[in-house]
Amino acid sequence: MVVSSAAPACRDMAPSVPSLGIPTVDMSAPAGRAELSRQMVEAFAERGFFKAVNHGVPPQVAARLDAASAAFFAQPAPEKQLAGPPDPLGYGSRSIGSHGDVGELEYLILHTDPEAVARKAKAIDREDPSRFSEAVNEYVQAVRHLACQILDLLGEGLGLRDPSSFSKLITATDSDSLVRINYYPPTAAGDGDVKGPSSVGFGEHSDPQILSVLRANDVDGLQVLLPDARGEDAWVQVSADPAAFFINVGDLLQALTNGRLVSIRHRVMASTTKPRLSAIYFATPALHANISALPRTVTADMPRRYRPFTWAEYKKTMYTLRLSHNRLDLFKVLVDSDVDEGGDQE
Repeated sequence: MVVSSAAPACRDMAPSVPSLGIPTVDMSAPAGRAELSRQMVEAFAERGFFKAVNHGVPPQVAARLDAASAAFFAQPAPEKQLAGPPDPLGYGSRSIGSHGDVGELEYLILHTDPEAVARKAKAIDREDPSRFSEAVNEYVQAVRHLACQILDLLGEGLGLRDPSSFSKLITATDSDSLVRINYYPPTAAGDGDVKGPSSVGFGEHSDPQILSVLRANDVDGLQVLLPDARGEDAWVQVSADPAAFFINVGDLLQALTNGRLVSIRHRVMASTTKPRLSAIYFATPALHANISALPRTVTADMPRRYRPFTWAEYKKTMYTLRLSHNRLDLFKVLVDSDVDEGGDQE
């Protein structure tokens, strides 16, 4: 049996607080691999989010994607529209999904399969499609490797029998992983700081996939929803750092860990005088992949919180809802399940 919930009340008027409580994880593991995996689990359990430094992704890989993306978004609107509409892949502007959500941004959504990228590149860079597709493919390869490193470390930190249980889901040949490139144009007024609810670039949401790997330029805007000292939700401004990646738990990883790791809610504010450019890799399983809490995470004290489902089912549900909806609540169980039920991925 499942229980549904309405979308959360709008929190656009909530004040943002300084960048406190954002964990930073050094991927070079100066204190050893075991400590690195422990830090990741702690960050994801308490915050659902961390900043990754010394991550090993060459800066020229990100720079090449930035240049290719900036060249596309600098084109006249009629030229860009040839790469759309987003169905759900392709170019879009302002409209997010099909249920009335809007934001102050333009974007490209691409499947990470190289053949799919090559097909879409013909409309994105008609002068030299391979220039764009090679930049995307090189970037995807690098960030997928980073995502796999993180997921394997999480598997170790959680004590899974097979620490690669998570990464195997995103490296399947039929993985449904995506890359999303967002461009937030500068507003007509402002001094570079976020100012208020009128400039929401991308509204409050959680990411539905397993893991999100985000990198942006040097313009602030990303905010995450975290409890303050009083236990009340508050928006935390994440300081921009183009040399780092920002990693967050998605809904599927929360379900796979039976709620131990938290899918964080976040948004982007676009009230700046400088354009913000970001790229997000969404690590995603195949459509037929079964999502069920791994046996290690289900105990008598922590009974199963979500019923098993496939990514295809979750994705279909996602497309029926507004951006801010707590989608995972639709898959909660109301009665305790057998602690050994389902979940053979571990």
